[in-house]
Amino acid sequence: MTLTRSSFLHLAGAALLARPALAQTGARMHIRKIPATGEPLPVIGCGTWQTFDVGAAPAERAPRAEVLKVLFEAGGSAIDSSPMYGRAEEVVGDLLAAAGTRDKAFLATKVWTHGKAEGLLQMEQSFKRLRTDRIDLMQIHNLVDWKTHLPTLKAWKAEGRIRLIGITHYTESMHDELEAVLQLGGFDFVQVNYALDDRGIERRLLRFCQTNGIAMLINQPFGGGGLLRKLSGRELPDWATEIGCTSWAQILLKFVLAQPAVTCVIPGTGKPEHMRDNVQAGLGAYPDRKLLDRMSSDIAT
Repeated sequence: MTLTRSSFLHLAGAALLARPALAQTGARMHIRKIPATGEPLPVIGCGTWQTFDVGAAPAERAPRAEVLKVLFEAGGSAIDSSPMYGRAEEVVGDLLAAAGTRDKAFLATKVWTHGKAEGLLQMEQSFKRLRTDRIDLMQIHNLVDWKTHLPTLKAWKAEGRIRLIGITHYTESMHDELEAVLQLGGFDFVQVNYALDDRGIERRLLRFCQTNGIAMLINQPFGGGGLLRKLSGRELPDWATEIGCTSWAQILLKFVLAQPAVTCVIPGTGKPEHMRDNVQAGLGAYPDRKLLDRMSSDIAT
């Protein structure tokens, strides 16, 4: 029988069959500490790029409201957005306000513009769209004008308007520059992409962040969706039961979370059934080195 993601969405709550590869077990989603503060952050969050850029119609909003409900009920909290994601910030803010669940969310967004005045304007708009007076993580996106924005973020952190400061980039060719900026200090988080078929951060960045106490937020864990689509028609490998996985999405998320330097992974979705599937990767055992090698051999080739 062919085992696809959709075939297993209703099995997400099934009993885990795992023989622990990395000994993390428990009934609720695992957490990892943010090095800068020591506070716990659940390992599975939600990205909003494209998936939350919708209108005000109930038919469009309701599934996104359910996505957030599923995330919170599973013990998750991280929601990552950006003013560049169309209406995503506004949708997130409206849904949290309507449900009264702002206190359950770890809200992350970004600044991506040039100049101090433009940066201030863009970030103030994010506060309004997200309907909050405090943002948990403000990130400088793609290193854009970071020298200008960083003093503002440090001042806002001191004032309590933001709690943590991050920086992002999405291309491997910029990892060296990203690391050089991180070495200068002042950043609590870095956000990068990482997937079984996109492993550039393994070269240096993973070890650097773990050594220097910088939290890692991971996007694009499904290879931008391409890898998951490629695997969707394939039968699950027999070793999937060793780490309690009942879908390819869970396997790919657990590949990412096998790295102890990773703090949280934020797969984007606007579909509740996908979120129900995703959060299961926050439970049970993670691959050990031997299984990671096998995953690379069986899947990435």
